[in-house]
Amino acid sequence: MNQKPDIARHEIKIKTRSVNLYYGSHHALGDITFDIPSCAITAIIGPSGCGKSTLLRLFNRMNDLIPSVIINGETLLNDVPVYGKEMDVVSLRRKVGMVFQKPNVFPMSIYDNVVIGPKHHGKKNKQVLAEITERCLTQVALWDEVKDILNKPGQSLAIGQQQRLCIARALAVEPEVLLMDESCSALDPESTMKVEDLMVQLAENYTIIIVTHSMEQAARVSHMSAFMMIDDNKVGRLHEYSETHEMFFNPKDKLTEDYITGRFG
Repeated sequence: MNQKPDIARHEIKIKTRSVNLYYGSHHALGDITFDIPSCAITAIIGPSGCGKSTLLRLFNRMNDLIPSVIINGETLLNDVPVYGKEMDVVSLRRKVGMVFQKPNVFPMSIYDNVVIGPKHHGKKNKQVLAEITERCLTQVALWDEVKDILNKPGQSLAIGQQQRLCIARALAVEPEVLLMDESCSALDPESTMKVEDLMVQLAENYTIIIVTHSMEQAARVSHMSAFMMIDDNKVGRLHEYSETHEMFFNPKDKLTEDYITGRFG
């Protein structure tokens, strides 16, 4: 298990305070309050339908794309309100990148997949873009595999390579936070291991928040774990939140223990 003994000393990167989210009349998230440390991996776990992905999308305002969404409470990034009027959403999504469940490689070359973000933000110098490409592909352990085929379509890569390419694309705009929504669920065990190793390395410099159904993955890579459940009214709530080692070996609640040990979910 990847456990840093000084995790309690890490600065807080993201805070939520009494966050409630509604899809129209459906109350999806109820009174979510917790602090996410910087330069660490936080795993959001819980059974299907408890609001894990909805919570993840809160942090880069992906829920804004759904017209019926209503959000109240506070979500703060570096103590700045994510949903404040002064928050520029484009700037926010540059700071808070996202990697989805299935690799969403763009229909363009490997090189263009990596540099599309930097180009959008005004970087045009070919040498600078080449350096970004090499740096980001090296970060995701893909450079040696693709450096001679950068002009080939990104979609021609194996699925595990595609997911690492998507991570490289997210890193190319120099985010502070990386959201990963079941980003290993479509991968074979070898590719999953590579992505997990990558998460651990990236957490030295980035704040990483993952949604996972795999208790083994949460135990292997995360520093903090947030266990979510739905209540009797089908509202997703944060049931328990602690350091992963503590939650997995000394859960505060029997419901948490039952989920972690596979008795339900």
